[in-house]
Amino acid sequence: MKKVCSIFLAALMLLSLAACNGTTNSSAPSASTSSQADASSSQGSDSTSEEKPELTTVTPGKLTMSTDAGFAPYEYVEGEQVVGIDADIAQAIADYYGLELVIQDMDFTNALLAPQNGTADFVAAGVSITEERLETMDFTIEYAESDQVILVRKGYTDIQSEEDLANVKIGVQQSTTADLYCQDMGYEQVNEYKQNLVAAEDMKNGQIDCMILDNMPAEAILNQNQDELEILDLVLFTDVYAMAVKKGNTEMAEALNVVLQQLIDDGKIEEFTQKHMEASM
Repeated sequence: MKKVCSIFLAALMLLSLAACNGTTNSSAPSASTSSQADASSSQGSDSTSEEKPELTTVTPGKLTMSTDAGFAPYEYVEGEQVVGIDADIAQAIADYYGLELVIQDMDFTNALLAPQNGTADFVAAGVSITEERLETMDFTIEYAESDQVILVRKGYTDIQSEEDLANVKIGVQQSTTADLYCQDMGYEQVNEYKQNLVAAEDMKNGQIDCMILDNMPAEAILNQNQDELEILDLVLFTDVYAMAVKKGNTEMAEALNVVLQQLIDDGKIEEFTQKHMEASM
């Protein structure tokens, strides 16, 4: 009898152990599936993070652009806001990375210096790529190009060719490629201005004979002075625009490039240009 009981008890123990092992085994796949789901979710988050990295900006949560808002249609003041082609591009970049856009308006020279001084993340103000600037700042991809033209009083005939510029009084915006061009050419009668609009007023008053500047800003000035000014049929050179960041700040340059390229591919920059050309005219 004891022997039968012993066999019976042993059988019960084996069933109990089998049941325990069965419970453990059935839960293992569940844990593995959960881990895979977590890993998959984590990989998805990492992928999104790679596409839109968390940028290190001069002010956390904000994207700061320095500019000179006297350069329509790229940047100009409407009411109390700085608007324009570059402002629209900057807003698209800020939106893409979930940042608040801050635009700092200042003269062109200081706008170029702001990223280098750590007070802005990038500068956008119809900034041309030059050898001199490449020494102190890094650039994004090019997103626009512009001819450098000559704006004069209507009927002014002393400039028939580029050579005639050596004998006239020229107005340029300080630190622009027009300014650099005049320096390279060795022109002696050059007046530097912080704002093109101030130079235009001096030209209308006869204090300077001409202005050298980018075509679209020249068109914007001409539109407001149709009876007094004209653009000569003479292109001095063509340069290209890009945004600029502090030298070595590849993270910011690459982040800007992601959105710039998408805007170019989608035709958005052309839309911005058309909109602001019409608005500034």
